[in-house]
Amino acid sequence: MQILVDADACPVKGIIVRISREKSIPVTMVIDTSHELSDGYSTVVMVEKSKESVDIALINMVKAGDIVVTQDYGLAIMALGKSAKALNQNGLIYTNDNIDRLLLERHIGQKIRRSGGRTKGPSRRTREDDERFEKAFMQVIGSSWITIDL
Repeated sequence: MQILVDADACPVKGIIVRISREKSIPVTMVIDTSHELSDGYSTVVMVEKSKESVDIALINMVKAGDIVVTQDYGLAIMALGKSAKALNQNGLIYTNDNIDRLLLERHIGQKIRRSGGRTKGPSRRTREDDERFEKAFMQVIGSSWITIDL
């Protein structure tokens, strides 16, 4: 098992590294060339800056049992399709039961914006968001260890 992070705009990289280091779980952070990252623990994979380049590189590394951290629903559904676990920076664990609804909501929001409408943007990040992520991350790590040990 490894942790793969869509790291371009991920606000919880520090939490991921701290917990993964404590549990000796390898972490790979995937970024494009417009970002810099060095945390002393993760393997950093840098890809060219183009649409979807980080997602494509990351999904090509995913194996069954891995954990993917991303806010991109499309990447999350591909990770689930490869029998990996996936969650977002706010602690939402993506599942086969909720991903279709999330994709539909994204599609509806895109249609509204294309027609000139406005949709609500993300809320300002809080300490509670970090705590919720940490709890969900620990839960996903625990369930991944159980799956691997069977």
